[in-house]
Amino acid sequence: MLKIKQLAVAVGDKEILHDINMTIGTGETHVLFGPNGSGKTTLLTALMGFPKYRIVRGSITFQGKDITGLPLDERARLGIGMSFQRPPVVRGVKMSDMVAACLKGRGDAETVAKLAKRTDLEDFLDREINYGFSGGEIKRSEMMQLLAQKPKLALLDEPESGVDLENIVLIGELINELLEKHCPIPDRKCMGLIITHTGHILDYVNARTGYVMCDGRISCQGDPHEILQTIKEGGYGSCVNCLARRHLNV
Repeated sequence: MLKIKQLAVAVGDKEILHDINMTIGTGETHVLFGPNGSGKTTLLTALMGFPKYRIVRGSITFQGKDITGLPLDERARLGIGMSFQRPPVVRGVKMSDMVAACLKGRGDAETVAKLAKRTDLEDFLDREINYGFSGGEIKRSEMMQLLAQKPKLALLDEPESGVDLENIVLIGELINELLEKHCPIPDRKCMGLIITHTGHILDYVNARTGYVMCDGRISCQGDPHEILQTIKEGGYGSCVNCLARRHLNV
């Protein structure tokens, strides 16, 4: 469903991502590890189509369609949704109105109320989006909007960041629901790419494939739990050294 080929992305005159290759199949969940500043968020925002992130070379294919040059709104209409690490506050827009817009006519006030109950945000529907919300409330707000949108590709930027232990359990449940983990992989309609710095989200959400990004490059890919164990034992410095050795051998 998603194929990224030799993708290079720049912000201004600086190239941030270099020759990224990644393929995510229908119903699969992949996870991207990496230290802060390695380019993980740049990849997600480039996939989403934010204009600040300029594609220098390479291509993005989604469901057989080349979306490399498509604007953000067209990608959203194709079924790509994103949860931000630090979502913005949107003054003047109620949560209920945003969720209703995400439903795109597929539900009414009762559907909005059910989603609010599922995400423990029943008392937030008349509040402005993310205004005065705690970290956990903001992440649940993001998940409520994604559950309403029902994307075919969910891009999740550090969903465990700033979330306490009580909230992370619910966030994990909501991600599993979004990614249809209760269904066999061939029956799922949604696939996911999750960014994580700490790997804590893997305690609650299973992933099929893991990648490590260092200095804007994919240094390795494989079993996500094995990768996480390597990072725990040697830190991200071991991944940087591995990437350097690979380049020296090319």
